[in-house]
Amino acid sequence: MAFATAALQTDLEDGAIQASPKVFSLGNRAVTPARRIGRLEQLEGQVAQLLDRAHIAVVYGGDKSAPGAVIRQSVNARSWKSYRSVAEDIAESLERQGARKVSLLADDMRLGERLQQENVDMVWLNTGGVQGRSPMSHGAAMLEMMGVPYLGHDPLMSGILDSKYIFKQNVSYLGLPTAAFTVWNPASTSNPDPRQDRRFRRAFGDFNGPFIVKPVSGRASLHVHVVDEAADLADAIDAVYSATENDVLIETYLSGREYCIAVGGPVVSRLTCLDRYEEPFAFSAAERVLGEDERIFTSMDQRPITGDRISVLNADVDGSMIDELKSIARSVYEDMQLESVIRLDIRADANGVLHILEANPKPDLAAPRAEKTSIICTGLPNEGMAYDDLIRSMFADRVDLLFCKRRGAATALDGLLD
Repeated sequence: MAFATAALQTDLEDGAIQASPKVFSLGNRAVTPARRIGRLEQLEGQVAQLLDRAHIAVVYGGDKSAPGAVIRQSVNARSWKSYRSVAEDIAESLERQGARKVSLLADDMRLGERLQQENVDMVWLNTGGVQGRSPMSHGAAMLEMMGVPYLGHDPLMSGILDSKYIFKQNVSYLGLPTAAFTVWNPASTSNPDPRQDRRFRRAFGDFNGPFIVKPVSGRASLHVHVVDEAADLADAIDAVYSATENDVLIETYLSGREYCIAVGGPVVSRLTCLDRYEEPFAFSAAERVLGEDERIFTSMDQRPITGDRISVLNADVDGSMIDELKSIARSVYEDMQLESVIRLDIRADANGVLHILEANPKPDLAAPRAEKTSIICTGLPNEGMAYDDLIRSMFADRVDLLFCKRRGAATALDGLLD
């Protein structure tokens, strides 16, 4: 697939607009020049000042059963988790790097009032939502409405990334590899057998299995089923629907090895020194090691992610695989115009051809510990980075993006700078 981009660099700080036709060739892809090239020293100063002066709130998932959290409790279409412990890790990292005022706030109905009362300048979204449909997008939507700058995906992109069906439609349109798929909701039809549906026949033809059946929006490999024959799909679909009351994704089961890779913006920090690449930063390429009893990766809620379950790919041995994974990750990031870190889950078919399974719009940012780690952190040592480098990279990249592309949303931050 050919990729072509026109570069238009806008220097809002100097009030000048410059058009530049220059692109950087990367294989068969064309990459636009990085934003604010040559201004690393300026960005480092902005990051240092904002850590010193801004009130930053790290927002975790609110509990709908807490008094005052919601008006009425409803179904959550996505398996809920507070992520508070991860928010604490992020806050502690920011404080180690000079942040003077960091708060932890719950993502619920009271968030706006708390942000106003505490005079919060910027929010780090580390929430999967509270309840309802597309809960991943609710926090960002509230912040957009309230005019508070934040780190995270915008509301639309949050929903797209978290909907495995819509995400796979996007990557298919972009010509990126993904397993054949369709979506099914048993509550929307009187026919319990998806094999009779035209969308199923269009996606799978005469293929009879095996299939994967899973929630269209979910996390941690929860409620995922392997179904060997099409005749047994209805029972698995009913089980997933009963747990989520949401659409159910059906896709071809791939029997090859499974991989993960993270990708974020071009600004990267190492030992507090910033660098800005000419492409998205893809990192932590790793293989998910399946046990003899596993056809799919067991939920981290049931079996913690330890070193023996994740194998970081070695450039000397796995160089070509790392290159392929990074190419896929960068294509997704650029072509979907993402603005915050994601983790891609990718699996090979029986012939070793890689296919994108799904994107995780809120990858686990828990600080590594001896007893367990997060997938996104496993490969940081190979990049010459530690956990604090990752957190600073994400913060600096967001600051850079806000001042380059979202000046209207960054006025509160602009006022904190010399």
